[in-house]
Order: sequence, then C-alpha cells, then structure tokens
Amino acid sequence: MLSVRDLHVSYGGIRALKGVSLEVKRGEIVTIIGANGAGKSTLLNAVSGFLKPTKGEVLFKDQRLGRQPAKIVKLGICHVPEGRLVFANLTVHDNLLLGAYLRKDRKAIAADLERVYALFPRLKERMRQPAGTLSGGEQQMLAMGRALMTNGDLVLMDEPSLGLAPLLVQTVFDIIEEIRKLGKTILLVEQNAYKALSIADRAYVLEQGRIVKEGPACDIANDPAVRDAYLGTKSKGGGAPA
Repeated sequence: MLSVRDLHVSYGGIRALKGVSLEVKRGEIVTIIGANGAGKSTLLNAVSGFLKPTKGEVLFKDQRLGRQPAKIVKLGICHVPEGRLVFANLTVHDNLLLGAYLRKDRKAIAADLERVYALFPRLKERMRQPAGTLSGGEQQMLAMGRALMTNGDLVLMDEPSLGLAPLLVQTVFDIIEEIRKLGKTILLVEQNAYKALSIADRAYVLEQGRIVKEGPACDIANDPAVRDAYLGTKSKGGGAPA
C-alpha cells in the first residue's frame, strides 16, 4: 500500500532523513521506533506532504505522492499529528466534522460520525464542549477520531501516547487495535517501544535518519540491542521484556 524509497529530507544544513526505505502492506500495523531526533516525525510529515524530500519518493497505491497535503488526504492518507493539534475554540463535534471537510458524501459522513462516537463514547458525551476544555487523553481521542473522519485507508499516528497517564496509554493502544479492525492500515511512530511492538506486525528502528533494523515486531522486541536501547531491559538472560 505504502512504499518509501531512498527518502532524504533536510532542514537547512541538517540531514534529517538519509535514505530511508520502508513498506507498509494493507491491513498491517507497522511501527517506527527510535530516540528523540531520529527522524520519525520527519518521515511521517514527508509522507503527508508537509515536507519536501531532497531525494527519493513516496508511493501510495502505486501513485507517487508530492507535496500536496489536501490531495494526499483525498487519496486516502490521514495523519494524527504529534501534540494532537485540535482546534481548541471549536466544539468536539465541529473538530470531527473538519476531518471530513474534503468529503461530499453526507450520508457516509453521518455514518462515520456515529462510528467515531461509538469508538470514543467519551467524545459523544462532550460533543458540544470546546475541544480546549478536554483532558489530554480526550484530546488524543479527538485527534484520532478527526483523522478517521477523512475515511482514509492509511492512518499515520505520531506519538499518540505522548504525555498521557499510564492508564490512558493502554486505552490509546487498545483503540489503535480497534481502528485496525475497522479495516484501516496503520503506520505508527511511538517512543513507547514496548507498547508499539506489542501491537505491531512489523517494525523499523530509525537511528540518526537511517533505518538500522527491520523485521517482524516480535523479532525486533527480542533483539538484544533494541531491548537494551529502547525497552528498558538488559539482554542478559534473554526472554521477552517483563
């Protein structure tokens, strides 16, 4: 479904991505893990058309993507940004409708809205509240729901658990799995490597703008170097992280 080939992205003199290549197949959850500054968010922003690569290409359903975010949304890619970026002065309901602003199918929009409210009952309870009055976890749910309202096939998620309490972190990851059950494909950037690897099918490890490891998520989770660097466990003694 998504193919990133030899992607290079620079900010001025800083090379943020240095020849990144990856594949995401329909129906998968693929996660990208790495330290702060590794280039994870840059990669998602390049796929979404917010950043222009200096080299390489991004293909979605065999169509080359350019730097046209609205067109990319129409093609079926939606983005849940880091930091949520909800419209604080608008209601929860209006924030969700903004996710569908490129769509014309009113009946389908209404059906998707009910589907989002079923997935996020808390949002339905607060549908008339300004988004800025929601808790951090509720705003994250709103950002995810807004992305689903685009009716895209591929959902890009950038640090969905960032800044959330542990109980809410588990809720967010449960919701990601529910979103996959809706028929969506997910490319997940996440610093909580343990949680991300526990729900993903495949994983890539990004370090200093380069992919240094890739494979089935369970194999990456049990890689000694990954465990030592990202999972907070030591490889001595083997076995999966506790």
